[in-house]
Amino acid sequence: MDHSRPLWEFHVIDFPTSEAAGAVAIRMHHSLGDGVSLISLLTACTRSAADPARLPALPSPPPPRRSAPPLSAGALALAAWAWSLVALAWNTLVDVALFVATSWFLRDAPTPFLGSPGVEFRRKRFLNCTLDLDDVKLVKNAMKCTVNDVLVGVTSAALSRYYFRKIGETSSDKRKPRKNIRMRSALLVNIRKTPGLHTLTQMMDPSKDNAVKWGNQIGYIVLPFHIAMHDDPLEYIRQGKKTADRKKRSLEAVFTYWSGNLVVKLLGIKAAAALCYGMFTNTTMSFSSLAGPTEKVEFYGHPIVYIATSVYGHPHALTVHFQSYMNIMKLVLAVDDEQFPDSHQLLDDFAESLRLVRQAASERS
Repeated sequence: MDHSRPLWEFHVIDFPTSEAAGAVAIRMHHSLGDGVSLISLLTACTRSAADPARLPALPSPPPPRRSAPPLSAGALALAAWAWSLVALAWNTLVDVALFVATSWFLRDAPTPFLGSPGVEFRRKRFLNCTLDLDDVKLVKNAMKCTVNDVLVGVTSAALSRYYFRKIGETSSDKRKPRKNIRMRSALLVNIRKTPGLHTLTQMMDPSKDNAVKWGNQIGYIVLPFHIAMHDDPLEYIRQGKKTADRKKRSLEAVFTYWSGNLVVKLLGIKAAAALCYGMFTNTTMSFSSLAGPTEKVEFYGHPIVYIATSVYGHPHALTVHFQSYMNIMKLVLAVDDEQFPDSHQLLDDFAESLRLVRQAASERS
């Protein structure tokens, strides 16, 4: 972007599509803030469609994290809490070691998804489809997991469908996980003490103890994806939940955030950028999800039909974003145009995977 001007652009595209009468494309430099900050800013610029005099309703905050049991708790509860701390320390140590190795030399195996050198300079294509958030919640309730667990599982199912079709394998052994496939994503994690979406007034509070302050309050984790073909579509959700639960019992994201700040202070921004670039180069894709307003909103009197967020400029050929708004979940893919000439087929794989998972969960219920 032109650094002699403010690092944001606002484009009104007065052209009708199958979903809306027009579109607004907002391009902003990532130095201005992370996804939570920018979505909060966008939400502050809108008003409720039902009552234009008030701000939109935001998603309910997630339940608070479990704290230490009181001293009056039984010995079993205290022992379980102590063991969880030991597991947290061990998982963090292992994840940090793997993260550092990934930043330096540990590269994913070649797959149809892994970008080639220089992919960050090539043209990206952005494409999206609309998924039903109620379908995601139905699977969540049936499998007793979180929305993000479902999204990880559906992504794993979609990538598996695309992978095995791309390599042209049809034998029965493709149903077994491939141990030689190192398929990992760089996942951005909001490390604010109070997770979720917040009002802009809260985020702009200048007090030092503000737990939801504006800016780039994100850490990175390396999230592996399960590549296999299963007769039971819900197996992808089980594997996704297992992987996500393991990462939740680690402080990898907090470590990468604070260590990144430390590297900037001690060695400068170029050293920190080199480590970050190595992590992106040695992983296969980027993955992220964001929550949006839970009701229909208007932007200066114009009703917003959907919100689609994505990012580019990093060395990945594939970036997967999920953005919720009202009762829909928008899936946005950013792909290297040269590497994914069939990108719409990959998009269809996500929709079909959610349909199969939803059908299996409904039958189970």
